[in-house]
Formats: sequence, C-alpha cells, structure tokens
Amino acid sequence: MTTTGLPMVIPTADLPSRVRIHEVGARDGLQNEKATVPTEVKAHFIRRLAEAGLTTIEATSFVHPAWVPQLADAEALFPMVDDLPVALPVLVPNERGLDRALALGARRIAVFASATESFAKANLNRTVDEALAMFEPVVTRAKTADVHVRGYLSMCFGDPWEGEVPIPQVVRVCRALLDMGCDELSLGDTIGVATPGHVVALLAALDEAGVPLSALGVHFHDTYGQALANTLAALQQGVTTVDASAGGLGGCPYAKSATGNLATEDLVWMLRGLGIDTGIDLGRLVATSTWMAAHLGRPSPSRTVRALSHEGTEEQ
Repeated sequence: MTTTGLPMVIPTADLPSRVRIHEVGARDGLQNEKATVPTEVKAHFIRRLAEAGLTTIEATSFVHPAWVPQLADAEALFPMVDDLPVALPVLVPNERGLDRALALGARRIAVFASATESFAKANLNRTVDEALAMFEPVVTRAKTADVHVRGYLSMCFGDPWEGEVPIPQVVRVCRALLDMGCDELSLGDTIGVATPGHVVALLAALDEAGVPLSALGVHFHDTYGQALANTLAALQQGVTTVDASAGGLGGCPYAKSATGNLATEDLVWMLRGLGIDTGIDLGRLVATSTWMAAHLGRPSPSRTVRALSHEGTEEQ
C-alpha cells in the first residue's frame, strides 16, 4: 500500500484556510504515565515536535510534584527547550506555580478551571467559584507581566459524576475566565462524550454571550470515537485552534473514564484532505510519535501513525 499523493485534497466551503494546532502531548499526553519519562527524553520529544512544524507546544506544568509526579521536573525541563522558536505554554495551578514559571522566563501560561462542581472538587478541592477566585490574581499578575494566558475549561460536554452539563453553566464559566483577562479559552470534552450537535449548540451559545470564536480552541478526547467529527463541527462554526496530542497520548488523572486525546496525526490527515494548512510535516510527526511510543513501550493508538509507520518513518 502506498500513500503517495494521498489523501486527495478536496476543499470544503466554509472552513478556515489554516488551523493552529495546540500540541499537548508533552504535558497532557505524558502526565498520566506511571513510569517516569526521563527529562532528556521529554526535551527531545518537544524539540522533535518543533522540527515537525508545530508552533505551539505545551511544555510542562508547574503543579506541586505530589499532584502530578510525572511533571515534577518542570524546572529542569523548561530551560532545556526555551530556546526553541515556538510558543511553549505551561500550566500553572496557583500563584506559586506562576512564580515558578515566571522565574524561568515563561511567556505563556494556562490555568485549569472546571464547568462542574464535582470535577472542581476532584481536581482542585474547591468549588467552581472558589477556583475562579484562586485564578483571578494569577491571571492579573500574568497580564501585568505581559504574559499570554489560556484558560482551560474541563467537563464542557459531560461529567462522570453529574452527567449532563447545562450549556448556560459552561457559558457562565467561560465568560468569567474571559472577564478576568484570559486571552483564549480551550473547551474541554474531558471524558469524550460530546457529539457534533452539542458542539454546535455550545459554540452558538458562547457567540450569543459575546465570546468571540477567535478566542476559542477545542480539546476533544476520543473515548467514543467522536473527536474528529466534533472537531469538524467546530471548524464549520469558525473555530481555528484545535488541541491535539502527538500519537494520541493522554487522559486525565482525575477522570478515570477519560481516554486519549485526539491524535495530532489523525487531525493533520483530515485537515490535509480538506485543504487546510497546518504547516506540519506529517512524516516527521509520525516518526516522532513512533519514537516516543518505543520509549513508552507500547504502540501508538493513533490510526494514522499505525497506517504510515510501516513506510519507514520510524526513527529509534
């Protein structure tokens, strides 16, 4: 089988000409790994992702090591990659995390909120409003330092404890994050239960509430095989930022039903066929994910990685 010239490029009307992929493999993808991934391997992973053409690569998280032991090496890792000519956002949970990130020269941070009370309690041991109050000084200080701030919002489409999440509830927290100064928001389908109609309805409600589509990204998990369909629905509404994880790595340590993120390779294959530019070298990306899968000791769950890796893109 050969993929020369494939997929055929057949553009579709009313889709963006370019999509920015917010790569989360090095942070969200690796945070759930039980075996410690060496810092040098993480740094090489990030460098290879940059060489493959990714321009936004979430590097690490400045959380307390007891929360996410896999990312306890943030202070060691960030200086190993901060010379790269790409955006390197880092997750910060509170002002202490912000202090650590700023001390290393981070210019992009992210805070992590929840649309539901149950997940806010499980993830942050706070109510939704208490978490927002905790983030407000973080965002204010970051903006004072001219640092770009992303607001993650989990459980936008469903919650493992509460079930359905009312759309107005999601809109309220999105609006609060923007009002406190976040530059962009990432709408998280943390347990992968969204369907395209739900995506369209939420985006319409956010638009009606004055949340600009230009400030939104989408973050889909593929638990029920809906991540690409949901992404296409978001693109059709005008969203141009999509979160994805190289090789489909990732889950969520606080939501056990969450499976892997949308694989960056699967997303790039779809976008390429639609004639949408990403600037990504798919061969290099597949080789990178194959290399990381070897370090993790298991094959990549990405269908595109599996389909293309036989063509010699692997590099050990």
